[in-house]
Amino acid sequence: MEFTRFCFLVFSVFLIYNVCSVHGRFYDYPKVSRFRALSQISMPPSPAPAPAPAPAPAPAPAPSPAPKDDPTIDNVKNSSNDYAAGIFNVLSYGAVGDGVIDDTQAFKMAWDAACQVDSAILLVPKHYSFMIQSTIFTGPCKSGLIFKVEGTIMPPDGPDSWPKSVSKKQWLVFYRIDGMSMKGGGLIDGKGEKWWNLPCKPHKQGINGTTLPGPCDSPVAIRFFMSSNLTVQGLKIKNSPLFHFRFDSCRDVHVDSLYIKAPPQSPNTDGIHIENTNDVTIRNSIISNGDDCISIGAGCYNVDIRNMTCGPSHGISIGSLGIRNSRACVSNITVQDSTIKYSDNGVRIKTWQGGFGTVSNINFNNIRMESVRNPIILDQYYCNTKSCANQTSAVYISDVIYSNIKGTYDVRSPPMHLACSNSVPCTNLTFLDVELYPAQGQKILEPFCWNAYGTLMTLTIPPVFCLLEGTPQSLPSNDLDQC
Repeated sequence: MEFTRFCFLVFSVFLIYNVCSVHGRFYDYPKVSRFRALSQISMPPSPAPAPAPAPAPAPAPAPSPAPKDDPTIDNVKNSSNDYAAGIFNVLSYGAVGDGVIDDTQAFKMAWDAACQVDSAILLVPKHYSFMIQSTIFTGPCKSGLIFKVEGTIMPPDGPDSWPKSVSKKQWLVFYRIDGMSMKGGGLIDGKGEKWWNLPCKPHKQGINGTTLPGPCDSPVAIRFFMSSNLTVQGLKIKNSPLFHFRFDSCRDVHVDSLYIKAPPQSPNTDGIHIENTNDVTIRNSIISNGDDCISIGAGCYNVDIRNMTCGPSHGISIGSLGIRNSRACVSNITVQDSTIKYSDNGVRIKTWQGGFGTVSNINFNNIRMESVRNPIILDQYYCNTKSCANQTSAVYISDVIYSNIKGTYDVRSPPMHLACSNSVPCTNLTFLDVELYPAQGQKILEPFCWNAYGTLMTLTIPPVFCLLEGTPQSLPSNDLDQC
């Protein structure tokens, strides 16, 4: 019994020893890490929740509307962005722009739409030619409207193509518009040649100074009527049948950087004509044509003209005034810092006999003459036929300054021609630093004066010895009262 217990005890001790030794070897095994709990990062995933949906990519920012002067807008039809930016492209209203199909209706629709939007742009895109019938663009419109011409606009080709039911006296008219700008680098082509060749035109006169009978109305290319706060800038316009631009009964007109061109023999193609219009600036433009570069009619005042290049032409004129015994009042006109070349006249005041009213406070300053036939001309006997009846009434001209006018004159006419009315003399004419030499030869022609009163502040070349000093015995006070 005792032996049995002893053997059991020995066996138990042996077993315990071996188990402890084996456990000790496990503990000291160099790769014990295999038996540790694994990192949560490297553990196989437990059934994972469905992944959260990836955030939707941020929408691309909407393209900003093209700037209004960005050239990318010029050749495309309107997109929603264009409408948002206030751009009304005539192509989007059905214009074709091939120079043949009539695009008048498309222009009218684009105008009607643009007229209702603040700071809208009616766009005439480049690389297209649009034929438009005689049209009146009527206001009032919202402020800031821009008529932007980048392509070409033209009328029907000559009188035979003009609709018989439409007036032939005007082409594009802007009526009762306030705060509009007409600008762009495009072209307005008046296609005037067939109009100029009508047998009634002045250059078609026969040997007796007469013209053939027949219809003679011709359209003014661009006319603004009863409008205000206008800007016309950067345009090219050529070959108008009659005046290129005309402003009637307008105020606050600003013209800048125009290029106006017509042949020297094209009749009555004045570059810019203003009538009953005030507070006008005309600047930085080049005009060559068959009549006056700029003509200033009755009812104009506060007009400032600067930095012009004029000619060949008939010069820069005040008038003609007093036609058919009418009243004419013109005042506060300045023309300065300009060049007139190869023209029939330089700076001119012209009135008809029989008119009444006044021309006063006129300043012609710093003007360069190049081979001009009548550099300084004041003519109160203006007549566009071979004979006009003598009349005693006349527009009264006073307070005119001619200063720093220099250059050359065409010897076919004297450099200064001061022909005032017999009954209504010109008064207070002032000459300062006037030097005019013959463009051909050495002979200096004498100025011509008639009933002209004034002062020579410096010696002129040639001397104006014919200018009367002082004041006349009587002045037309009734004419002064009319203005």
